[in-house]
Amino acid sequence: MKNIQFFAVIVFLTVLTSCKNKEEQATFNLNEKVLVSIAPIQKEEGNMVVEASGLFTTDDETLLSFKNGGLIERIYVKEGDFVRKGQVLATLNQTEINAKAAQLKAALDKAERDYNRAQKLYKDSVATLEQFQNAQTQLEVMQQDWNTMAYNLQHSQIKAKSDGYVLLKLANEGQMVGPGMPVFQMNGAGEGEWVVKVGVSDFQWASINEGDTAIIETDAYANKINAKVIQKSEGINPNSGTFTITVQPNSMKGLKLASGMFAKVKIFCNATKSWFVPYEALLDGNNGKGYVFVTNDKKTAKRVAVQLASLQSESVMIKSGLENYKYLIVSGSPYLKDGSLIEIVY
Repeated sequence: MKNIQFFAVIVFLTVLTSCKNKEEQATFNLNEKVLVSIAPIQKEEGNMVVEASGLFTTDDETLLSFKNGGLIERIYVKEGDFVRKGQVLATLNQTEINAKAAQLKAALDKAERDYNRAQKLYKDSVATLEQFQNAQTQLEVMQQDWNTMAYNLQHSQIKAKSDGYVLLKLANEGQMVGPGMPVFQMNGAGEGEWVVKVGVSDFQWASINEGDTAIIETDAYANKINAKVIQKSEGINPNSGTFTITVQPNSMKGLKLASGMFAKVKIFCNATKSWFVPYEALLDGNNGKGYVFVTNDKKTAKRVAVQLASLQSESVMIKSGLENYKYLIVSGSPYLKDGSLIEIVY
């Protein structure tokens, strides 16, 4: 009885293995030649739409800082405050700089005494011309050092450059700040023009021109705001790694905006020649990169990486990656692997 059961198990495993091998063979055979449709790879002229997000601000927005570093002694304003031109906003602790100023003033007084003494001795033919000139030079150097110190003393406080509002307070009392470190972010008192600044890639930057039309959307208003591109940055923003595009509403009628209000922007670029790939042909699109299958001989498929420029309504604009290929595999891509044999169907 045990022998019969053992034999039955062996037969069952044999049949199962045979079925599995046949299934694997069938799958392999299916992958040997995949039915696909193709399309010629050629650049087409199309209107590129760049979508980005940014914040409303004014074109006179500025960052205020101390010329010299130090410990913040007092901050006299808070975010949202209206300030007048020349108003003191913050001051540094001047203990150290006052001590240096006292030392420099004492040195300047000594240089003046030395100069006056040398001048008198020179007139009495006791001191040489060289000694007199050296004393004169030393006095001039000390006077310039004192002018520098007086300038630094004057800039140990931050004053408002114009009437406006404090948008952000970026430091606090008792905080140590370095030279040029932003302490306040301000804009004008309704005098500046409202704009939206967005970050774009290098390819998008090259496709955008000043004067291109745009649409701004914000949760504060149901209607879309017609706008245009007024400025392109000539350098990359080191903080974001993107290029800055400035978009301005065509009209401010009926709009009441606040700095920092979130906005979505669509920029409509002029017609440009690029590769436009159907969505179904693109694989693993993410973070500006993706993959497509191509073929040159219409017999084998090749998987290539492409750089994405932008997403259009019915296709994807390709920046690079298709330069050396003739045909794009439009359908059948999910069943392909690099080097798969293909059969063309139209």
